[in-house]
Amino acid sequence: MSATVNVNGRITGDRDAVVSVFDHGLLYGEGIYETLRTYHGRPFLYARHMRRLRNSARMINLSLPFSDADMASGIQETMAAANLGGGEAYIRVLVTRGVGDLTYDLKATPVPSVIIIVKTQVDPAPEAYHVGVGVVIVDVVRNHPGTVNPMIKSNNLLNSALAAQEAIRRGAFEGIMRNYRGELSECTTANLFIVKDGAALTPPLTSGLLPGITREFIFDMGREIGVAVHEVVLHDDDLFSADEAFLTSTTREAVPIVTVDDRPIGDGRPGPVTGALLAAFRRHAKADAMSA
Repeated sequence: MSATVNVNGRITGDRDAVVSVFDHGLLYGEGIYETLRTYHGRPFLYARHMRRLRNSARMINLSLPFSDADMASGIQETMAAANLGGGEAYIRVLVTRGVGDLTYDLKATPVPSVIIIVKTQVDPAPEAYHVGVGVVIVDVVRNHPGTVNPMIKSNNLLNSALAAQEAIRRGAFEGIMRNYRGELSECTTANLFIVKDGAALTPPLTSGLLPGITREFIFDMGREIGVAVHEVVLHDDDLFSADEAFLTSTTREAVPIVTVDDRPIGDGRPGPVTGALLAAFRRHAKADAMSA
């Protein structure tokens, strides 16, 4: 790992980045984050990511001590220090409750900690898009919204970590999680779509999932290219009978799923709807970056 880290305005290499052991992000997992990436050096869909960060902060009663413009400046300073040599950047913004006594009382942590991590963006191998990937349905159940609501992009990622580790043990690219009702929810680090009769379908937020920024953008791309994109409650049978399936995330765009639990989806190859949505996404990402 090689990264450049900005901790409360102090920019260092990864080995010299320091956070107090009394930071409530470490002690209690109290914090939120966003993951962004650049195209041609420009963070993509930045305003949408900041909107979601602020919504996550609101949901845990955390006051953010910066404007969107302030954060953009901090990201640019950290990227400049990282000197990625023309490569694209992976950017992780974390805001924790801050340093305080061993208590849950919010008065103990009046000043949040703000961390920006920048490293080189590593895309999935080209084969992931050309050939597709295999995923599994994991046994770990997605958090109940009444416990830790999945709509909070929380630093407390144990639920996703355990699910992802199960998928890794089973040799899969990703793991699909169900909610407490047995509905398909999302992947461990991505949102899920299936394609049926030419329409792209994704679980609704009521199925207990994070409202992904790329997921949201796929709705925009569908409207642009004439592909219907809808929210629909999905179950295992819907996935196994789908014509196509794909997952979406900021760092992986839209990756075709060709097998689930070693069973082929559709004809076992990336499908045309997935390909069209991915192509539209990439056109917009490039155009947005070049218009800066």
